[in-house]
Amino acid sequence: MHVPFVDLKTQYQGIRDEINAEIQEVLESCAFILGPKVEKFEEEFSRLHGADFCLATSSGTDSLHLALMALKVGAGDEVLVPVNTFFATAEAVSLTGARPVFVDCEPRYYNIDTSLIEASITPRTKGIIAVHLYGQPADLDPIMEIAERHSLWVIEDAAQAHCAEYRNRRVGSIGMIGCFSFYPGKNLGAYGEAGAVITNSEDLYGIMRKIRDHGSSEKYHHELIGHNYRMEGIQGAVLSVKLRYIEQWTEQRRKNASLYSKLLSGIEGIVTPEEMESVRHVYHLYVVQVSRRRELQDFLNSNGISTGLHYPIPLHLQGAYRHLGYEKGSFRTAEAQMDRILSLPMYPELSPSMIQYVAEKIREFYTGDYEV
Repeated sequence: MHVPFVDLKTQYQGIRDEINAEIQEVLESCAFILGPKVEKFEEEFSRLHGADFCLATSSGTDSLHLALMALKVGAGDEVLVPVNTFFATAEAVSLTGARPVFVDCEPRYYNIDTSLIEASITPRTKGIIAVHLYGQPADLDPIMEIAERHSLWVIEDAAQAHCAEYRNRRVGSIGMIGCFSFYPGKNLGAYGEAGAVITNSEDLYGIMRKIRDHGSSEKYHHELIGHNYRMEGIQGAVLSVKLRYIEQWTEQRRKNASLYSKLLSGIEGIVTPEEMESVRHVYHLYVVQVSRRRELQDFLNSNGISTGLHYPIPLHLQGAYRHLGYEKGSFRTAEAQMDRILSLPMYPELSPSMIQYVAEKIREFYTGDYEV
C-alpha cells in the first residue's frame, strides 16, 4: 500500500467542479489581484474565526510581517518567540529590524512554555508571538495575563491552526492580531501562496490595509511605507470553495488522529500526541516521538509510507541566528525532542485502512516482527 504524507490531488478531485467554476469566473472578470472573490473570502473567514476584521494577504510569512509592522516593531525592540516553530515566525521579527528572543517549549504539547516567559522579558520587549503548533492552541490564558501585566501585545501565529479552539473561542481572535497561512498543504490551503490576518481592532485593520498595498488607501497616495502583500483573486476564489468543507475536513482530521492514537497505544518506543484540556486540536500534523527515528523512517519508506520532520532544528541552532549567541543546551526541551519527533501522514482523505497499515508497520518495526 502507498500512503503519501499529503494528498492534495484527491482533495481537488472531490471539489473539482466547484473550484474550476470559481477560477473561470476570476479569469472572465480579470480581477486577478484582490477583487470581489478576495473580499468575499475575507468576510467568510472573519466570521469563521469570530473576528471583526480580516485582511487577505500574499502568504503566512507576509501576514506576520504585516502584523509586526502595524504594531510598529523596529530596531532595538525584542519579541518573544517559541524556539520550536517554523523559521518564518522569527524571520518576520528579524525583517522589522527587531530581535527575536527565544523561549523553550513545554514537553507535552510542543508549544511555548508559559512558565518561562516572564524570565525572558526585558525593558525592550514589545510583545509575544504565541504559535499554535501542529494545530494545538498554545495556553493563551497565562500568555494573555503575562502580556497584560507587562503592557505587551500578543500576536497569534495560527498558520497551522485553522478552526482550532481555546476554551470555546476560535484562535486568532484572542490576541491583538491572528496570522494565518494558506500554503497548499495547510488544513485550509490555497493553490499557491496566500495568508490572512484577523483582528478586532478597527485601527489596526486600517493600518494593515494600507501597509498591504504600499502604504496606500487611495491609488498613488502613499501615507506609509508598506509592501505588496495582496492576495490574488484566484486564491480568494479557491479558499471560498474550501471554506464550505473546512469543518467537515477538520472533524475528519480529529477522527484520524484518534484512530492513530488508539492503534499506536502500547507500542514501546513511541509517544503519541496529547490534547490539552479545553482546546480543539485540529491536527494539521500528527507528530509522534520515537526512538531510532532514522531507521523507522527508512523502514516506513520502504513500505510505501511517507513521513516528515517538523522541525528537526530548533531556531536557536539555525545558522541565520548564530549571531544571537545561543548555544546547544540553551533550550533543553526543544533539543531533547528534535531527534525524536516524526510526522505521520495526516489529511482528511486518509482512510482507516491506510492508518491501520501505518500503525501495523510501526508495530512491526518496534517488535522486530519483519523481514530485513
